Amino acid sequence: MPNKSAINLIQAEIDALNSLLDTIDDSFDNVVDLVVNCSGKIIVIGIGKSGHVGNKMAATFASLGTPAFFLHAGDALHGDLGMIGDEDVCILVSYSGNSSELIEVLKPIKGIGAKTISITGNPESTLAKQTDLHLDIGVRTEADPLGLAPTSSSTATLVLGDALAIAVMETRGFKEKDFADRHPGGMLGKKLLLTVDQIFHEGNSIPLVTKSDIIQEALLIISEKGLGFTGVVDEKGILIGIITDGDIRRGFEKGNDDLFNQNVESIMTTSPRSIATNTLAIKALEIMEEHSITSLFVHNQNNPDELRGVIHIHDILNSGI
Repeated sequence: MPNKSAINLIQAEIDALNSLLDTIDDSFDNVVDLVVNCSGKIIVIGIGKSGHVGNKMAATFASLGTPAFFLHAGDALHGDLGMIGDEDVCILVSYSGNSSELIEVLKPIKGIGAKTISITGNPESTLAKQTDLHLDIGVRTEADPLGLAPTSSSTATLVLGDALAIAVMETRGFKEKDFADRHPGGMLGKKLLLTVDQIFHEGNSIPLVTKSDIIQEALLIISEKGLGFTGVVDEKGILIGIITDGDIRRGFEKGNDDLFNQNVESIMTTSPRSIATNTLAIKALEIMEEHSITSLFVHNQNNPDELRGVIHIHDILNSGI
């Protein structure tokens, strides 16, 4: 039997998020404008569970192009207010809106000259009334049976923070390239930054024959390079075709006993697919999957006729993407 308590809590949090939709009004747009026009940093301040949510909020802002960090209210009261400048915007997160530590830290922040935003569940609270702008999460009761544990309130605050960060990102015109610059590590970084010229086969590793070669020579090159195919170039070194080990096998299956001595042009596929050196590796993988192929030739990004290398699907997968 499904756990009724779990189902009830999840439904209560869904209801809280639906209520959050009703709170998105002009005040939300005003907060977005204040953050977008901030010439300093965004400093998210909180304590307890609200502090944990605020930490994530600051991290999301930073990853989406808005300089931000989290400041614990207790630390702020013991010297870390020095991190705040008059060009900064401080976002104070407190469900009750009456947390003594945040109220205590608000006055010196105002004295510094920083702008203030509060995110609470109580529009009549001290923080809501004393900060420059206020956002109401619209949650009046928690989802747990006791109505005490931060559940619906922390979920709604988290979602509101995400909504704010995304709205700011879109207003600023933050693009995928900007995101990549801030996420160079791990699989995400590789998907956004790794280009084929960083992992392709080049120079003597490229399997190539000329159009005047016979198929026996093509088979030797295929075996030597170990990629299952060879490119065919003309007298100027321009790529004109491709021969796979499957092409040769099918030639023999048709009963062509003299296949080895025939010219490579007799079985090659013309106009093989090629991508530029600056193509993202993840894009190359998408092309391979779309066309059910395992390799792509790579040309100079400034000159499609200049063959630079070849990339195999295993090169991409082995890179960690």
